Amino acid sequence: MKIIVTKDQKELAVEAWQVMRSVLLQKEDAVLGLATGSTPIGLYDEMVADHLKNGTSYRRVRAVNLDEYVGLSPQNDQSYRYFMKKHLFDRIDIDPESTFIEDGLATDAEAECRRYDAVLSRLPRDIQLLGIGANGHIAFNEPGTPFDLTTHVVDLTQNTIQMNARFFEKESDVPRRAFTMGPKSIMDAKKILLLAVGQNKAQAVAAAVQGPVTPDLPASILQRHPDCILIADEAAASLLKKDL
Repeated sequence: MKIIVTKDQKELAVEAWQVMRSVLLQKEDAVLGLATGSTPIGLYDEMVADHLKNGTSYRRVRAVNLDEYVGLSPQNDQSYRYFMKKHLFDRIDIDPESTFIEDGLATDAEAECRRYDAVLSRLPRDIQLLGIGANGHIAFNEPGTPFDLTTHVVDLTQNTIQMNARFFEKESDVPRRAFTMGPKSIMDAKKILLLAVGQNKAQAVAAAVQGPVTPDLPASILQRHPDCILIADEAAASLLKKDL
């Protein structure tokens, strides 16, 4: 795993853009695995700024997202489809038909998981963007998730519900279930870009990079990926051994 430590979140976004840019330069029709949450917003802003300034085109790019809440429509302002449109898709020239995310309103969850696995099979990702939870989760794969899972539905932990409640009017509005790519789905990407910001992520980052590979810390599986880059700000990297 390659590790890059940045001074702050702004510098992290710039470094992350350089990684994403290298993928786009190599392949005009790249498949980007994208993520939601506060951590990647700076990267998306860098992508938009470059698109506006330099004309980098996303017309041939395809995008697939990690996860989506069960029960939320794409028009709901807390859905991940809405998030991606707000922070990236509506600000660049990507074809909406080339953006893929699980259907939060699917009535048959198992069929929807199979459908999304087929999308991922048809569109091998050139890069997969990830954040990391304070407990080491990636996407919605919480501690204890088997490494061989592909797209599946998870019951969100109370901790995750509480963490996500800040985005909703009240905690009771937070969905209790979500579709997510599984660890195997994530590991199938050709390159993985893991971003981590803040002191509250330091313990998880250190365990993911230096600890044993175990389902008890889902991000630890990334040690087994042949091309994984971790970009962390100084706070998130503070517990990493200095000789790494």
